[in-house]
Amino acid sequence: MKNKKTLVLGASENKERYSNMAILKLISKDQSVVAIGQRVGEVAGIKIQTKQVPFTNIDTVTLYLNSTRQRDYYNYIISLEPKRVIFNPGTENPEFYQLLKSNNIKVEVACTLVLLSTNQY
Repeated sequence: MKNKKTLVLGASENKERYSNMAILKLISKDQSVVAIGQRVGEVAGIKIQTKQVPFTNIDTVTLYLNSTRQRDYYNYIISLEPKRVIFNPGTENPEFYQLLKSNNIKVEVACTLVLLSTNQY
């Protein structure tokens, strides 16, 4: 299972942020994690990048950015060719859903933390 890599977009060092909790939970479930956020930082040894790094083998992108902030990442996310993009609560974006679907990327409107907790990830 370890070879499935997740990109946490909107990552934060703030322990009260869901993106932070998601990184910790992904690691605890033995998932590979990469992270991009507003500020450089680190969560449990995972470095938070601030640039659109051309990661490879991304299986899932989990979003923690509101729909307006997502626009800057549309082309980037599509270029990564993930199998799916998870829209966590507060990140819903019908415009982006259409774009992803037209690029054969699965859209999942769900909570990453709940998916992990219920072993549906």
